[in-house]
Amino acid sequence: MTIGLLVLRLFAGLLIAGHGIQKTTNYLGGHGLRGGIEEFKGDGFCGGALTALAAGAGQVGSGLFLAAGLLTPPAAAVAMGVMTVALTVKWRHGLWVQNDGYEYPLVLVVVAATLSATGPGDWSLDRALGLTPWPSWWAPLAVAVGVGSGLLTRLVLHRPPVSAPATPAPAAPVTPVTPERAP
Repeated sequence: MTIGLLVLRLFAGLLIAGHGIQKTTNYLGGHGLRGGIEEFKGDGFCGGALTALAAGAGQVGSGLFLAAGLLTPPAAAVAMGVMTVALTVKWRHGLWVQNDGYEYPLVLVVVAATLSATGPGDWSLDRALGLTPWPSWWAPLAVAVGVGSGLLTRLVLHRPPVSAPATPAPAAPVTPVTPERAP
């Protein structure tokens, strides 16, 4: 079980961190902070650079902490929060990722929730620092805080696109009527 948790933590944590790096830099195929800002604007979020930086920093920090097995339940809560926002953005596309759906963010939310419930395993900084086992009440708290903060973020920062008022159809050309001439 220890090796499985190590592999799960490293894999998921580094992927989450990588997404944060992409949002804020030109590394790992990212488009820099400007690209992160445009991504959030395109998804209907306000906040500009602050929103992109907060999301990117949340992903990098929580991902690295999860990978290291450090402060696992709080790190999992942050990861769940950021990935819940991503899930809500992709919700309208359905589940499957090939349709730009929410499958991938959902998997990361579940992995983070699972790590908050199981703990990081023996090969972790939590274990080395004597922080494990985490009390069992941490797992539901981490899920509630993570998912709740993601939903609240969506509620506060998301502005659905404003539909343009319908433009009336152009009127049909009017043919002038001329009085008939009497013979």
